[in-house]
Amino acid sequence: MASFALRELPAELRPRERLERHGVDALSLKELIAIVLSNGTQGKSVLSLSEELIVRFGSLDRLLEASIFELMEIKGIGRAKAIQLKAVFGIALKCRQVAIPDKQTIAAPEHAYAIAKNEIAEEKQEVLMVILRDVRGCLIHQESVSKGTLSEILVHPREVFYPAVRYKAHSLILAHNHPSGDPTPSQADLELTRCLMHAGRTMGISLDDHLIVCAHTYISLCEKGYIPARARY
Repeated sequence: MASFALRELPAELRPRERLERHGVDALSLKELIAIVLSNGTQGKSVLSLSEELIVRFGSLDRLLEASIFELMEIKGIGRAKAIQLKAVFGIALKCRQVAIPDKQTIAAPEHAYAIAKNEIAEEKQEVLMVILRDVRGCLIHQESVSKGTLSEILVHPREVFYPAVRYKAHSLILAHNHPSGDPTPSQADLELTRCLMHAGRTMGISLDDHLIVCAHTYISLCEKGYIPARARY
């Protein structure tokens, strides 16, 4: 069975033609990756292969940071395609580094809240994010790591600490939203905090705070005494 290439799509649906006519902003991430890949594999269209890549890594940040070996774990991504993708992702990362301003210091819960509020406060489901800091308390990276139901987030410590290890963070601040508008921590929130504090001690990456975020208010579990005083801003 032959592979499915972009040229086999109807003209009005071909990402290359759409990019030429309407510009890059008109295309989804899946379509942009499909242009780079050019063709799919046996029984799998190039758009399906692109979507599989996005689902496999879960976020654009993780996809951009993926190694050639990790890309090749996707069936249909051989060495040549993995190198081609890594080159494009490398250009994107270099552009991002040029655009990064002076490092932002996170010296108090309100600083972390300002970051988290912009990212997750208006979400209709609970979203868990990590805010990573270096040894001086400066922002390294921020990333959503899990999305749950209206009332709970299902998360494993490895999902939380994976970005911290990848970005060589000294410490992290956890934040998740309460779509109800009430930032009062639930028993599950407190249990998650205790679990991740223990995991952080084991890994040598300190969990310095856990914020419960709403559109107009928040609660810091560090300020409330649920996180030991040795955790600092």
